[in-house]
Amino acid sequence: MSNGDSVMVTGFGPFRQFLVNPSWKAAQELKLVGLGENTDIYIKELPVSYVKTEQIIAEIWKTLNPKFAVHLGIARGSSGIILEQTGKNCGYRDKDVCGFCPKSLCCVEGGPEKLDSIVNMRAVSKAFRQAGMDVIYSRDAGRYLCDFAYYCSLYHGRRRAAFIHIPSPSSLSSADRLVPLLQSLIRTMLDQLEDPSEATREDNEQQAH
Repeated sequence: MSNGDSVMVTGFGPFRQFLVNPSWKAAQELKLVGLGENTDIYIKELPVSYVKTEQIIAEIWKTLNPKFAVHLGIARGSSGIILEQTGKNCGYRDKDVCGFCPKSLCCVEGGPEKLDSIVNMRAVSKAFRQAGMDVIYSRDAGRYLCDFAYYCSLYHGRRRAAFIHIPSPSSLSSADRLVPLLQSLIRTMLDQLEDPSEATREDNEQQAH
């Protein structure tokens, strides 16, 4: 990557029993360890609010316009990391912490039904599973704030975004195990942005079987 590349990492604010959301804690830890000397990392906490999340994400892409954005959320009951490929536009019926849901039940009125990340998450998850890591591929981010934030970022950022669900609680959720894995995952995604040919070839091979 060229000098001056920037990555935005977000985590969510307080939610239910999580006074400090593990996803925001992970984002803060990532900021401390960094992603390498040629990559600037910025972090932002997203409130569990549809209106505020949409405003913040739109502003991130308008003002900072990072090379890539990585959004972190928690997946209760999961023992592994989940890489989300797709953000969905409509179907947001569950209320946020403010008791609100979008009137249209959509992220962007008139927007595409779904958007996929420019990164091939299937290829990334496969590589890490082959290395013995519990990394899962998914196309359903849940149609709540995680899915909502992801779609908004894919929309405003021209698909240059990722959503990673982290487990909570589990043995993997401890910072000394989670943060190095997140580091490696994000670096792999950035490498794929630089040279997408390998991921495309691998995906084509999988579809042929």
